[in-house]
Amino acid sequence: MIDRLDAKILNIVQQNNRLTVDQLGAEVGLSPSACQRRLSRLRKDNIIRADVAVVDPARVGRKLAMIIDVTLEKENLEWINRFKEAMKSHPLVMQCYYITGEKDFVLIVSMRDMAEFERFQNEYCIDSPVVSRFSTSVVVDTVKAGLSVEVVSEDEK
Repeated sequence: MIDRLDAKILNIVQQNNRLTVDQLGAEVGLSPSACQRRLSRLRKDNIIRADVAVVDPARVGRKLAMIIDVTLEKENLEWINRFKEAMKSHPLVMQCYYITGEKDFVLIVSMRDMAEFERFQNEYCIDSPVVSRFSTSVVVDTVKAGLSVEVVSEDEK
């Protein structure tokens, strides 16, 4: 169960996970040791799945962001899992969603240039026996990008 203090901690560390437990504790009204215990539990319970740095793709040479809708040839578990595994392990795929509706997957990919995209498209969309259709949209402007989720405590719902 997420209480108000856990919710405060989670909302703060999603914005800045470099705070010390002293700083974080001061913000939420806990001692550093109590704050550390809560953080440890949130990590152990896999509520905090990772502590990561968010890198600006354009600043590291990945100027093209694309959204690719993918429809599989067959909707069976083997083909779905095959495509999932390929996307999980591909370094150019930033996000991959298995979805309901007309399409089966939505990919968010980051590319250096159109040549890199063409290679990806050929290997994972055109030449793939599991993919029947795909469509690509090029991102013109990133209005908002993030991974944070609003956290509210059980009693605030």
